[in-house]
Amino acid sequence: MNQPIDILILSNGPGELATWVHPVVRELRRQLGNDRDQVRISVVLSPCANASGQEGAIAHSFAEIDRVQEAAQFFPFLLWGKTQDSWDWRPKGVVLFLGGDQFFPVVIGKRLGYRTVIYAEWEARWHSLIDRFGVMNSTMCDRVDPKHAHKFTVVGDLMAEAGRIEHTNDQPIDTSNLLIGLLPGSKPMKLTLGVPLTLAIADHLHQTYPAAQFVIPVAPSLELQTLASYANPAHNPIIQKLGWASATLVTPDAADPLPFLKTTSGTQVALWSQFPSYDLLSRCDICLTTIGANTAELGALAVPMLVLMPMHQLDIMRAWDGLPGLLANLPGIGTSMATLITWIVSLRPKLRAWPNIWAKREIVPEWYGEFQPQEVAAKVAHYLEHPETLEKMRSELRAVRGQPGAAEKLVQLVREALEDREEGSREEGKGKREKG
Repeated sequence: MNQPIDILILSNGPGELATWVHPVVRELRRQLGNDRDQVRISVVLSPCANASGQEGAIAHSFAEIDRVQEAAQFFPFLLWGKTQDSWDWRPKGVVLFLGGDQFFPVVIGKRLGYRTVIYAEWEARWHSLIDRFGVMNSTMCDRVDPKHAHKFTVVGDLMAEAGRIEHTNDQPIDTSNLLIGLLPGSKPMKLTLGVPLTLAIADHLHQTYPAAQFVIPVAPSLELQTLASYANPAHNPIIQKLGWASATLVTPDAADPLPFLKTTSGTQVALWSQFPSYDLLSRCDICLTTIGANTAELGALAVPMLVLMPMHQLDIMRAWDGLPGLLANLPGIGTSMATLITWIVSLRPKLRAWPNIWAKREIVPEWYGEFQPQEVAAKVAHYLEHPETLEKMRSELRAVRGQPGAAEKLVQLVREALEDREEGSREEGKGKREKG
């Protein structure tokens, strides 16, 4: 590759950054090299309903990325092509779509004169205006007009790339004993119920398994003090209302290398801030998690899990997609609408954990409703006392997650798009010479 290139990645939410962008930028560097004078990787974020506000910080934490623009500056870039820091752009490059609206790479690719590549998980749009599509499975190819079929390549599931991790032995958590991961979420609506609920479950399990280790992989968008506030009854009235666990934040010292939450019953839950936390999660015997991208990551790692969606306070849930989300956030009537919508949804349970969606059946248990911590703890204990059930879950997760290699195949499409650009430039130059 003689001419310096720019690779512009378009993405949006925390899930896309963790499960799509991270493995792809690693693979880009592996295939294209670390010479930043030759290959520059930029990330432009677009607004996302599930954004935490820390997406820029997450992208900056990936060493393979050279430049990041926050979502707040996206639309001036889309409309007028100007970044906040007045980035320069090399003549040759590719726009790679890894989250957001698929129309964005059409506009941006046209403006920059770059080839465009889209990773499509469930649906691919703008077939005539995009150069390459890397799709998750062949079902999308079956729906494509034959004249555009040559643009489509099945690359597989990027979320399965989470399984391709390198284990390290330097983490200050004793994994020789039982290790239970707690993933209560990263947004207020989930943390309000999720933190005291999972801490209460840990309290019950600690009574049965006093040597067990508990850990929360802390989302990079979440400050430890903020997480701890959801375990504080003065900040979170749900704790007193439901009688669930409270805890205080203990900062590390020589004896305790990791910060942890300590419940009033004495249970300690380590707080793990390294991101991504695949290495740690892969060592967990079982995890308790809320719905979201974390179920995909755990599934890709073949980690047994229980998926919890407590419905003890129906008006908390306000992040529904589409019209329900708009109604739930209306001034004045939003609380009533949120309560009604959540109640309706609770009456019509469906598969919401990603491994179950992939399999079209329940591989990992999904719990919805007004269950109690001791009920969940009893179910976890049952699994732990019957390890063959956990192994069966692991085996089914491995079977459904798909084969790794999607990032490698997607980057190959990027390389092909760059070669197309070179071939097109040569043909254009030849045409000009012949006319001259």
